[in-house]
Formats: sequence, C-alpha cells, structure tokens
Amino acid sequence: MTRSTSPGPTGPTLPDLTGRRAVVTGASDGMGTGIATRLAAAGAEVILPVRNRTKGETALARIRDAVPGAEVSLRDLDLADLGSVAALGTTLRGEGHPVHLLVNNAGVMTPPGRQLTADGFELQLGSNHLGHAALVAHLLPLLVAGAARVTSQVSVAAARGGLHWDDVNWERSYDGMAAYRQSKIALGLFGLELDRRSRELGWGITSNLAHPGVAPTSLLGARPEVGRTTETGARRVIQALSRRGLLVGTVETAGWPALLAATVEGPGGSLHGPRGIGHLGGPPATQRMYAPLRDVAEARRVWDLTERLTGTRVGA
Repeated sequence: MTRSTSPGPTGPTLPDLTGRRAVVTGASDGMGTGIATRLAAAGAEVILPVRNRTKGETALARIRDAVPGAEVSLRDLDLADLGSVAALGTTLRGEGHPVHLLVNNAGVMTPPGRQLTADGFELQLGSNHLGHAALVAHLLPLLVAGAARVTSQVSVAAARGGLHWDDVNWERSYDGMAAYRQSKIALGLFGLELDRRSRELGWGITSNLAHPGVAPTSLLGARPEVGRTTETGARRVIQALSRRGLLVGTVETAGWPALLAATVEGPGGSLHGPRGIGHLGGPPATQRMYAPLRDVAEARRVWDLTERLTGTRVGA
C-alpha cells in the first residue's frame, strides 16, 4: 500500500509507514519540521528529540494542524552534550519500541567564533557529527530490531576538503567554513561505514546520505545559541533566489532528498540530493558520491576516532 503524500509532481511519494517509528533530529523548525510532517502524513509515529521544548511544542502544533491525528511526540536531546545523547538512548531503549527510520538532520553552521560543546569539542564537529554518531551507538539495538533505514544529512560543502587530522578540534587555528565542511565529511564517512559494517555483521540496517542542496533554512539564520544574532548576508541572497525560483530550493524541497533516502526501498551507501543545476535545487535523485566520501580507509579512520572521542562502541 502507498499513501500519496507528495506535495507536488516532483516530490517523493512515500510508502505507507503505518506501524513504523521514526526519529528525526532537528525537527523543531524549518526543513526538519517538513520532514517530520511528511513522515507523519505517511502514517509513521514520529519522535522529535529537541533541545528547546518551546520550539518543539510549536513544531508539534504545526504538524498536528497539517496532519490531524498525527502520532508525534517530543523527547529531550542536546547533540552538543554526549550525556544528553546517552540519556535519550536510555529513554528510547526503555520504551522498548524498534526504530525503523532515523534521520540525522540537525546541524549548526559557521558560528562567528570557535565554540565548544559540553564535552569540549569544536561545536560543529560535536553537534553535526559526534552527537549523531553517539546517537546511532546508543540506539543500535533498536535500529537492528527495526531493520532501520538511517539517513545522515550532509551538505554540498562535503564535495571537497577532508578531515583536519592534525587538529580535528581546531585548537591551534579556526576556520568556521572548513570546520563545518569537516563535520559533514566526517558524518558522511561514518554513515557509509555504518552501512558497510551492517552488511558485514548482519545488522539489517541500511544507511544512506542526503543533502538539501541550497535553501533558505535556519542554518544561516539568526542563531543566538551559536553567537549569531542576525541572519547572514548569504541567507538573504539565498532567500531572494528561492522566492524567484532561481537555482536554489525552498525549505520544503530541501527535505525531499532525505525523505527519498529514508523511505524509498533501495541499497545502502547512496547519496541523495537535488538534481537541478549544481545540485543546488530541484527534484530529488540519487547522485554520484562526493570524492571525499569514497575513501574506505578514511571512513574506518573516522569510525575509530569517533568511538574514541565519544566513548561509545557501535555494536559492542
């Protein structure tokens, strides 16, 4: 059975997700709320782990207005605090329900200055990558039980660059954009290694990557929690292009590649993104893997570093 939940001819039509539990990080606004809404409309029970309960309640109200009868609820999560990640894992394991879909969507981008997580990691590395990787580790029994599809949201920024191996925490120097790029490459390499290990060890998990292209999401908006009190000039330009339907996508279309990766049957180890010019906007499609994400040895190195920094063992 398929539920027709596509918002238009170019958006993905989702399968019937009745009886499936989905966890979507970063769903308290923008693109994440859109992803959660579409999953709820397809029948999934959707869990929104949020740092800000007020924003979370607003998102819940929006989802319930759009999808009467939606089965959606909040949990507490601060990805910049590994203790909070572990606590969410304990909560969800205690509930005892398999997780069928995990969308690692939350992120922060280019804070004005170097900031640290509660555990002393550079904020983008800690929030975008380490927090999500630790969440996978803590939820692994539930992901295995649900034969889950895990989708990790990377970025067009991951198309070039690599890990800043001689100073991954940016203690000797700081470049906000390079640090953002590193965090997304690390998350992508980890997501692909998760798929490889799942196949080798029989976990039954399918792990894919997605990227939203370019859209006027909240990433470059005013984010007081990361030290940005006003939106960036880049976001104003992106908004202007988006309103005119030029080159880039919208907040709604930005979530479509992740929905495709999370719900449409297919092999793991894939990258999904917009298929328009420069992959900046347009309908979602499977894409050629970015060059920095193709190195299997680099992925294993990231996996080992991640386990050491987070103090977790995925599958242990």
